[in-house]
Amino acid sequence: MDQRGIMLVVSSPSGGGKTTLCHRLVLEFDRLEFSISYTTRALRGAEREGVDYHFVGEGQFDAMVQQDRLAEWARVHGNRYGTGRESVELALTSGTDLVFDIDWQGGYQLRDRYPDDTVMVFVLPPSMAELERRLRRRGTDADQVVRRRLQVAGEELEHFGRYDYLVVNDDLGRAYDDLRCIYRAAHLRRRRQQRLAVELIEQLRSGG
Repeated sequence: MDQRGIMLVVSSPSGGGKTTLCHRLVLEFDRLEFSISYTTRALRGAEREGVDYHFVGEGQFDAMVQQDRLAEWARVHGNRYGTGRESVELALTSGTDLVFDIDWQGGYQLRDRYPDDTVMVFVLPPSMAELERRLRRRGTDADQVVRRRLQVAGEELEHFGRYDYLVVNDDLGRAYDDLRCIYRAAHLRRRRQQRLAVELIEQLRSGG
């Protein structure tokens, strides 16, 4: 494999299944780690600081934006989320891959800032009816919240056009196989294998 890390951006509407898919991918590949976002929202349930998110106040988040310490940030469902720039660049240069469970706003920003390192995957639900069923099955949101998430989902789905790959999550196993193949293929791009190719050609020419 090439030495520089990649950033695998996985986006979907709430309930699309991206978080489940990303967790499964991280469990399989030792080189891949979750990017832990900063957020201004309150900690929920069993979430842990530094594991699920870095929980910060609005003032601290403002300072990070002003100091260009975020590789991307966006406001989602009334709260702000962002990715630390220093941790991203350290991962890339050390050969660590990062998976981002973020929305299209953050994905666009990462693509613009790191165009050669970003691979973008949009996870689609099989239907809006199935998406609603999944959201209601969670049992964690009031009816008004579910309706709002469905409305936002319709808007989010309009942004798939700038993504490299589309994965329809109608069957979790099949969707995971698709995501796994995308991740593996990202490392096999010619520009990432350039040094290896040159070394092999030199060996062939020298009879090695």
